[in-house]
Amino acid sequence: MEKITLHLSFFWHMHQPDYRGSDGVMKMPWVFLHAIKDYYEMPWLMSLHPGLKATFNLSASLIEQMLLYREPLKHDAFLSLWVKHPAELSDTEREWIVKLCTSTQYETMVRPIERYSGLYYQETFSDEELLDLEVVFFLAWCGHYLRTQNDFVKALFLKQQGYTQADKKELLDTLSGFVREILPFYADLQRKGIISVSTTPYFHPILPLLIDMENGSRANAATQLPASAYSLMDDAREHVVRSIALYESVFQRKPSGFWPAEGAVDEKSIALYKEYGIQWIATDEAILHRTLQNNSASSHFKPYKYDDVAIAFRDHGLSDLIGFEYRHMEGLRAGEHFMEALHQIALREKNPYISVIVDGENAWEFYPNNGLDFFNGLYGALSATQWCKTVTMDEVSQESKITVLDHITPGSWIHGTFDTWVGHPEKNRAWELIFETRRAVEEYGLNNKVTEEIRYHLLASECSDWFWWYGEDHFTEFSLEFDALFREHLIQIYRLMGREIPSHLWDSIISNAAAKPTTRKPHNLISPVIGNPNSPFFAWVGSGVIDERGGFSTMDRVRGPIDIIYYGYDDTSFYVSLVGMIIGTREMHVAVIIQETQQRIILDPKAVRNRLEFALSREFFSSNRTLHLRFELLQEDTVIQTMPANGFLLLELDDHFTNDWFI
Repeated sequence: MEKITLHLSFFWHMHQPDYRGSDGVMKMPWVFLHAIKDYYEMPWLMSLHPGLKATFNLSASLIEQMLLYREPLKHDAFLSLWVKHPAELSDTEREWIVKLCTSTQYETMVRPIERYSGLYYQETFSDEELLDLEVVFFLAWCGHYLRTQNDFVKALFLKQQGYTQADKKELLDTLSGFVREILPFYADLQRKGIISVSTTPYFHPILPLLIDMENGSRANAATQLPASAYSLMDDAREHVVRSIALYESVFQRKPSGFWPAEGAVDEKSIALYKEYGIQWIATDEAILHRTLQNNSASSHFKPYKYDDVAIAFRDHGLSDLIGFEYRHMEGLRAGEHFMEALHQIALREKNPYISVIVDGENAWEFYPNNGLDFFNGLYGALSATQWCKTVTMDEVSQESKITVLDHITPGSWIHGTFDTWVGHPEKNRAWELIFETRRAVEEYGLNNKVTEEIRYHLLASECSDWFWWYGEDHFTEFSLEFDALFREHLIQIYRLMGREIPSHLWDSIISNAAAKPTTRKPHNLISPVIGNPNSPFFAWVGSGVIDERGGFSTMDRVRGPIDIIYYGYDDTSFYVSLVGMIIGTREMHVAVIIQETQQRIILDPKAVRNRLEFALSREFFSSNRTLHLRFELLQEDTVIQTMPANGFLLLELDDHFTNDWFI
């Protein structure tokens, strides 16, 4: 038997922001949806392979919302509408149901369910069609445990269509009961030593920025900081204390480890964790390299400690393979590739410790079969390997041989800076509103009791997710809803204090110029000259736009080089410009896939500055008037990005634009 030479720590991070409004009702259903698809599924899949171990991080805001599903209709606005018969819905409620039910990732979740794909692009629905849409929406979100182990869910899959209101009611009861089993399942696996469970400061705040906003410029001197910032150490402490208390109430033990929200660390936040008995944290390897100034002796392949707190440093490359690359590979091949990468490290490094830290919920929407084939391949390969041992973060933190650091450079898991959460005018404006409201609370507290409800809304406003969606680096079709939720917390604080609500809190932080829709339909014919470096800007005016930067998870850093797709047509050709970080363009090709004819056309795009451009004759489209198109970006025969990320480009050939192209 080969001697074990490599210790592998899988760390799956589960998180959702607090979706509750001022009425305590969750405004969006993502906790419920990921619960039926991922939160039980992930540890269950691993438990099918005896001997494997992993760490799961459950953020406090996620835990608290999962507990609310003891009474789902009381606490989830979407479910309270979904459960109604379509005839009972107002037009506005109906639109909201359709918007959410058609927000699912098309290629891997919608397309495999024939009835769902048939309804997905409809604009109007009869009551019977909406019933079907509502049911297949939930079926698409059901993970393999439910699809294979639950008789009622299996029966609904077999039924295909013609669902009834009674089917809906029983499905909701079935899924709600299932969600209530998830946290006890984690507790049981932890008691058995199969997993360790960590958590995060309460509302997932960027703790180093709460404690000292100057950390933003320490991590990147070019970062512009918000005005009137000051230390909110008391709030930082409360996030830690509340999270520990919630964890203890659920798991009957105190947490030994924390994933700092967004892997954000600095020396003061680590001291705070130590003060409350936290034994280990995790962050990104970029923090270690910046701390050691890229010293050739620096290596993230061993355990570290700072101020008596063990620190695991995320392996970027391996984590990103799982978070992004392997969705394009056959499952068994992906497992073999991962094991070969580990083996090369084992041969190169002495007794290495590797931390693979990945978003545990979002990436699988882009994998075929919700990642089932991939995990069977990966876990099967690990189970058959003698030289690699999977360990929990709890076990790593107890290692006797551990390297001590004398300082830590502040930063987060994204590029080692805090620029994702501070620096852009929108992000800074959100911070300034928090500081303004925080000062108002302090003034109020001089003569009044600051109630628990006020504290709740103040802490909830400090969640990292609000800042994630502000600015120009991430996009979602629900950005306005996120913006409204953030400001609602601050507005409610003034209500509770009996103070006049500042008028600017009613104004969206997202300006019209920065509204940034993820898609825009073409509204005119275009005839650009492909590959012309001097092509005028207005050559693409009137084109459609798809922003590929939206819809990706926080751990899915490597999305692919293409950020934006511009597209349009004239009487003879279909034109596309792919804009992004174009590297090694001479090796890049583009495959255009026409769903209706199953054609896969390989093209050599023209590279122009930061874009790849190509045209396709309308002759390729045959006589079809409606087409579903997808693009694959290839480098040396390997698919490095599929586009659009969510679904197909629906092309309706009409030169007068009485019908448009849309996603």
